[in-house]
Amino acid sequence: MSKRLNLRDFQQNLSNRMQDKSRDGGHLSLLGVQIAAQNYLVEMVDISEVLSLPPLTAVPLTKHWFRGVVNVRGNLFCVADMAAFLYQVDATGDAGNRLLLTAERHSVNAALLVDRVFGLRDSSSWRRDAVDADQYFDEQGVMWRKLDVVGLLAQPDFLQIGI
Repeated sequence: MSKRLNLRDFQQNLSNRMQDKSRDGGHLSLLGVQIAAQNYLVEMVDISEVLSLPPLTAVPLTKHWFRGVVNVRGNLFCVADMAAFLYQVDATGDAGNRLLLTAERHSVNAALLVDRVFGLRDSSSWRRDAVDADQYFDEQGVMWRKLDVVGLLAQPDFLQIGI
């Protein structure tokens, strides 16, 4: 009989191992995502979990990018459509959409809705843009931007959801 794998425990263990590696002098683990057809890198230490898009509960009188709330194992998370917040266009709404739950250390129960998750990226061999430090180019010359979750969670425009 094979041991059953709990997905949450697996994700938490993987996240802990990556955080330990980055603290031990290794490079940061980055998650590649797509927002409004733009490629972004998110530091894994800022994300606690990646979920498929569950049913959302709408909240009236909120900004257009605030999609509602979602219950994840008894905890409510506010869902922000990152494409709408950053580019004024809605997320694609297809099966590839994912929620990135922010890490507990940020003390904000936010879920960032992204169009697609590409997976972990090793940017150690990428080159950084000389003008914009938050832009990187991979081996194929594709541009990636860094999504600053800490800065996002500190923005008054992001925290004020009411219209």
